[in-house]
Amino acid sequence: MSGVRQRPRPAVTALLRLLAPRTLRGRLSLVALTTAALLMLVLTVAFNAVAGRRLQHQADDELRTRAAAVATTVDTSGPTARVLETSNDELLDAHVWIYAGPRLLEEPPTAGPLTRVADALAGRGGQRCVTAQMHGPFRLCSRPVSGKHSEATVVTALDLSPYRSSADTLLLGSLALDAVMLACTYALTRLAVGRALRPVRTMTDQATQWSAVASEERFGQMRHPVELARLGASLDAILDRIRTLLRHERQLTGELSHELRTPLSRIIAELDWWQARPRTDDQTHASHKVIAEAAESMRTICDTLLDDARDGSPAAPGTAEILPTLKRLAEVLDPPPRLTVTVEGPHLEAGVPPALLERIVSPLLANACRYAESRVAVRAHRAPDGVRVDVVDDGPGVPPSFAGRLFEPGRRADPRDGHDGAGLGLPLARRLALAAGGEVAYDPAHTPGARFVVSLPAG
Repeated sequence: MSGVRQRPRPAVTALLRLLAPRTLRGRLSLVALTTAALLMLVLTVAFNAVAGRRLQHQADDELRTRAAAVATTVDTSGPTARVLETSNDELLDAHVWIYAGPRLLEEPPTAGPLTRVADALAGRGGQRCVTAQMHGPFRLCSRPVSGKHSEATVVTALDLSPYRSSADTLLLGSLALDAVMLACTYALTRLAVGRALRPVRTMTDQATQWSAVASEERFGQMRHPVELARLGASLDAILDRIRTLLRHERQLTGELSHELRTPLSRIIAELDWWQARPRTDDQTHASHKVIAEAAESMRTICDTLLDDARDGSPAAPGTAEILPTLKRLAEVLDPPPRLTVTVEGPHLEAGVPPALLERIVSPLLANACRYAESRVAVRAHRAPDGVRVDVVDDGPGVPPSFAGRLFEPGRRADPRDGHDGAGLGLPLARRLALAAGGEVAYDPAHTPGARFVVSLPAG
């Protein structure tokens, strides 16, 4: 039936697997086998062609030698060529024809059809050789014999069957040698490739057993060839990135669950309180306002944490000139009437990218501008361990009771102070500074107002 697919036969399946192997070992072995087969084919054809030509030259040399020996028995000194009798006539007369012009003087007793070929060869004159098939391959060569008064031609023939047999034996021997060489090439290639790929199999087994997060094992800790060592280093870098990303993901999940718990609890509490008994319109409006504020706080928390997760995973290398970055932040923010930016030293640079420097300093400067009475001062200077940026304002400062929780996500000293914020700016700034090898600290000894210090590696 046309709608039924027939399964391929086992022999066909085995042939397909041999011609199109799925493993790298099989493919490399097949490539080596194909290359060796083509090379041996060319060498075999060339060798047998040279051997056949050499055997033909040997046959021609033997025929010319016999013709020269027979020519010594032909007398051409008289007006008519004649054959002299010698003691070795039987040896010389085997497959020998002697002509005086077109006239046949002597022929072998069992010449048969070869006489016609000898007649044609003698009629053409000169020294020539031809091959004829007369119950087997024969080679015939002619040799002219010149004298003072007459000319003669000697034609000799040789059975080529022994030479053809030698050529066939050489061909069979070369084919057998090719088959052995191809089998050895395939076996040695599979063995060599298998031994070369053994470390790859070991690395694969190790990768399936290791945990990208919990395990400290790495491929670079083991001895491998140069190529595999480079591959192991690349895989180790990928594992480290995966480990970092997973750690950031867990941290982001924990912070989201922690920060969203407070506004969500407020929403649930307001709904429970509103549903407990009938409420007036003013009470309902107040509940709606609280729920809206909590929802807006949740959205702010989500946006802030997700933005940090997208842009704040681990710090990329780079340097940033501090003065242009601070001036750019001052233009973007809404500063109080008096904002001063001071950078001590020419071309002061931090060892972090400009975008990361902005994300670290921006929350501190925003808080200072938000709570300052009239003045905010930003001062950057070089320190023994890098560079520092001091952000100082003359606002109410941080309550001593809240200083210990200042960098906890979602914490605010007074949520009803009339300023927006989710309590995440300072924790994020500190986390980014720590990721870059720095720190964000609060100076409780500074009064009045607040003073925050950003420490970063020097560029």
